[in-house]
Amino acid sequence: MSSTPRAVERVTPAAAMPAATTQATAVEQARAVAEVAAAVQVAQQCPRDIRRAWAEMREACSRLGLAERAFYRVANRGSGPSVHLARELARIWGNMDYGVHELSRDDARGMSEIRAYAWDQQTNMRSSRTFQVPHARMAKGERRPLIDLQDIYLNNQNVGARAVRECIFAALPADFVAEAQEICRRTIERGDGRPLVERIAAMVEAYRQLGVTVRQIEDRVGRKRGQWTAADVADLSVVYSSIRRGETSVAAEFPDRVTAAELIAQAAAAPTPAAPAELPPADDDWPTVATPGGGQQ
Repeated sequence: MSSTPRAVERVTPAAAMPAATTQATAVEQARAVAEVAAAVQVAQQCPRDIRRAWAEMREACSRLGLAERAFYRVANRGSGPSVHLARELARIWGNMDYGVHELSRDDARGMSEIRAYAWDQQTNMRSSRTFQVPHARMAKGERRPLIDLQDIYLNNQNVGARAVRECIFAALPADFVAEAQEICRRTIERGDGRPLVERIAAMVEAYRQLGVTVRQIEDRVGRKRGQWTAADVADLSVVYSSIRRGETSVAAEFPDRVTAAELIAQAAAAPTPAAPAELPPADDDWPTVATPGGGQQ
């Protein structure tokens, strides 16, 4: 009886099989690809007007509302242009896409993987950063883990916002960003049109409500109140806004310093310590007394 050779069946392990893709997932993937292609096509067909962008940037940075939010200051981490300025410049420049994506979250390890990016769709220039964010926060010099899901989300978004800021500034022309910062500084120095004396008084009152004295402000500026300039008021305004936003604290920006005159006054006012009581001499220091028998006692 003849037998027909059977074909060898190749069985693919289940682990190597591609994961099943639902119809909704496939539709979403196709939509994302179509959106990217459409954005690039629109950017090529409607290129940005460079002169319009520069003119709009100068007009926007001349508004006090934007200028007051254009800078940040964080204790022990420096200062510079804020994410608010970065987003406004990206809007004005046009044909730019930016954002933050949470790629993964591992609650067991207490770690999230974040990707921040900025993409100039017209020139196809892309700046991106991928990094890991621990589910923890520094408080009083100690690392404290985050357990609440809302706290973890906000922590990831805060770190991602700082990364987006750097990506946007990397994608924008450097001179465009530099001029925007300079105009914002001049706008803060100019203020809302009030005389400098009135603006100084208003700034002192605002700091007084935070518990900061005039002497502490003078120590920071390095000059007496009557010698403050518009640039000094602008710097104090940036610090005040950062304190209100929670980026820094009063204790970090205005440490309680004691001057030499105050130390001398405190020493003069302190009571004089009482002299220590006179102790009797030691046994071998007692005076020698002669006795009638000629001996010594």
